[in-house]
Amino acid sequence: MVNILHIDSSPRGERSHSRELSKEFVSAWRAAHPEDAIAYRDIGRYPVPHVNEAWIAAAFSPPETHTPELTEALRISDELIDELLAADRYVFGVPMYNFNIPSTFKAYIDQIVRANRTFAIDAQGGFRGLVEGKKAVIITARGADFSPTSPAAPYDFQEPYLRTIFGFIGITDIQFINANSLNEGDARTQSLSEARAAIKDLITHW
Repeated sequence: MVNILHIDSSPRGERSHSRELSKEFVSAWRAAHPEDAIAYRDIGRYPVPHVNEAWIAAAFSPPETHTPELTEALRISDELIDELLAADRYVFGVPMYNFNIPSTFKAYIDQIVRANRTFAIDAQGGFRGLVEGKKAVIITARGADFSPTSPAAPYDFQEPYLRTIFGFIGITDIQFINANSLNEGDARTQSLSEARAAIKDLITHW
């Protein structure tokens, strides 16, 4: 049995393309693999808190020195990290906002990228990801065409950032399904069709 963590980060409801596509992926996966367990978290509608001063003080001090207040400051982070580590695979639905990710997803990332939990620092100051042996599929929704050959490609800070930050904690087996041109009429229909075809293809060998 495979444990899958499915996270949506769009604040939109039924009009969200990233939600729609991530739901289609998970539904198709469930139909093909009914024995697998799927956990779901909606950080678009139910955001996680941003990192604050107490969080930083707690995250960078020994646990045995924590006051009740510092322990509480990391409670949600611990919950999110435990959930992340319990999963074998991840399905992330992420819209593009201003060439990058929405603040809801950045807040989530800041909660889970934590020294001695998801990455380690060696004596020489080098970094090592601790979340190993996992796979992720990231389904994005973009208003314009940010495909590699398009004029807007240099403005895509979304995919490079997500590859970098998840790679930093050890998740390097990442598949992207990017639905581009969603504000462009006929191009939107073609892009969604291509995204659905990519989902169908990925289900067979992910």
